[in-house]
Parts: sequence; structure tokens; C-alpha cells
Amino acid sequence: MGGGDALDVLIVSLGSTGGLRVADAELAESLRRAGVSVAVAAAEPPRQVRTLALTDLSWAHAARRAARAELARRSARAVIYSSTTAALLWPRPGAIRFDAPSSGNRPGRDGLWQRPLERRRLRQASLLLPWSEGGLAEANTAASGGDRALVLPVSVDRAPPGESPGGERSASDGAARDIAAITYAANPSKKGLDRVLSAWRRVRADRPSLVSEELVVAGTSAEELRRAEVELRGEDGVRAVGVLSRTDYRALVRRARVFVCAPRREDYGIAQLEALADGCLLVTTPAPGPYVALGIARELDPRLVGEDLEGALRTALDDPPGDYAARALLALAPFSRAAVDRMVAEELVPRLLA
Repeated sequence: MGGGDALDVLIVSLGSTGGLRVADAELAESLRRAGVSVAVAAAEPPRQVRTLALTDLSWAHAARRAARAELARRSARAVIYSSTTAALLWPRPGAIRFDAPSSGNRPGRDGLWQRPLERRRLRQASLLLPWSEGGLAEANTAASGGDRALVLPVSVDRAPPGESPGGERSASDGAARDIAAITYAANPSKKGLDRVLSAWRRVRADRPSLVSEELVVAGTSAEELRRAEVELRGEDGVRAVGVLSRTDYRALVRRARVFVCAPRREDYGIAQLEALADGCLLVTTPAPGPYVALGIARELDPRLVGEDLEGALRTALDDPPGDYAARALLALAPFSRAAVDRMVAEELVPRLLA
């Protein structure tokens, strides 16, 4: 479809979280498989600032700079801004793909300037691409979008078996899993790491069989843990592995029996969906936000979902349902790469490039 240096689609990638980076990479590859020429303009991470309002402003400027630089090099028939933050200061209108709007995840003073500008951008966008129906519902200005809105999930598939960090072989179908539980704790406070640690410590304290097992904490740095006032150094039964490559992280997930989390808000839940795809039991508390994996987890085993995180974790470790992993894969069929590829080729590309 493209000619010379011209592009069919430019994706302006905010990339402020691992989930956003995964989503942008998956979308770019899906568009390429549909025969579309694609480039990704990645925002350069700005320096850290004190408030969420200033953080969003810094990222919006970074996204604008990335978009303008790429558009100065070559033309693009369509632009997709990945997140409403990336679109706030856009240099030209385009489509907006988002997990959740500021109206949902930036209440009060945290979203004082973002929310009104976001509403304007959602009205101006050529196409709205929420990750979920819940994300679309939160963007109430988009609810009347009609044919301007296409719910486009992030594709999630099983990670291929491979080497795990340290050289151990990652678990494959039917293989023993040597990690009791794992959690993904980027932004520890939002992910509820304190609640996860509290539940794990209580379960481990009165369950002798767990004395030699551990909870692995992934996705967060020592600096983030320090800011969240979480101290894990030297604690038996808890191992922080830091921020890993995507391959190494998924290899660890494939070795775990349980993925446990207690988010205070969840805008989508890619880590939870990946854990389900990789054969983990999902133990979670309910959370506000368009938490896609929550409904799936309830359908798979309601005992593992609830405010009693400790009780759910005990159930997952002591009485796991034998067919959970197989049923999880069936539930994830709409999120498979093949399913998303069909949606991209048959619905997104014709509307995006019309």
C-alpha cells in the first residue's frame, strides 16, 4: 500500500508502561501482516516530575515531538495515537487507541487539565480504538461514536517454551511448576503490592509446605519499591527480580502456579491475561476500571476472585481446579493473535485508510 518513503500508518507510541509498549508492538505487527506499511514513533521518556498532571504534560510533549519528527521525514495516510495522553498535543488529527481515558484514571486534581482536552480530542478523532468495551464506556464522549469506535483488544497468546533466567527450562504443558506464585508490580501502589505481600506472608506463615517456596515480584525496580515504602531485601519467601525483558518475564510466568494481584485500579490487565495464557491460576481482588481479566477469572473459578485475597490464594495453592488452564485458553480465544489479525485486516484497515 505504501510507496517510496510514504507510510500507510504511523503509530505514535507513548510507551510509558510495559503494557503500552507490548500493545503498540503487537498492533504494528498485525498491521504489517495485513499488508500495511507501518512505522512507530516512540516518545522519549521525559524526566520524572512530582505530580500526575505534570507527568502527563511531559509525556504529551514527548509524544508530540516524536510525531512531528517522523511526519517531517515522510508522509503518513493515517496516524494512530497510542493512548489519549499521546493525542493531547497532537500535531495532526488521527485515530486514538486507549486502554482507559483520563476521565477514569485521572480523577480530581490529577486530571484537571487532561480531562477537558481529552474530551475534545475524542470528538475530533477520526477513529476510536478502545482496548475494551469497558474502556469505551468510561470515555463517555466516545460512547456516541457509532461507526467511529472499534473495540480492538491487545492480542495475547501463550509464550513459547524456552530458557528462563538462570538457564532453567521454563515449564511446558504437564511439567511441574517450581514457583508458587508470581505478581507483576510496576507502579507498586496501584498494583496493590502491599496487599499481595500481606496475603502471601500470612498464607506462608501457617502452611509448612510453603517454607521452601516463594513469591516472585516482577516488573518493578528497587527505586520504585523504595518510593512505595516496600522493603523486600533479605525476606524469606519473597524474591524481587526487577524489570525483566519480555522473554525472561514470560518464562518466569510459565514456571509459576499462581498469578496473584490486588490492583487498586486496573485499566486493562495485560499481565493477568498473559498469566492465564501461560497456564497460571489467576487470584485477584476486584478493582475499578475496565479490568478485562476480572470477568474471565470469575467465570473460570469464582473462589479465586474476591476481597479475601488470603483465602483465594490458599484455595489456589491447596485446591486448584484441574481443567483451569484448558478453559482459560478457550476464554482467551477472542484475544488470540489470529483473532485480532482478522479484526485488523477486515475492520480496522478499511476504516483507517478509507
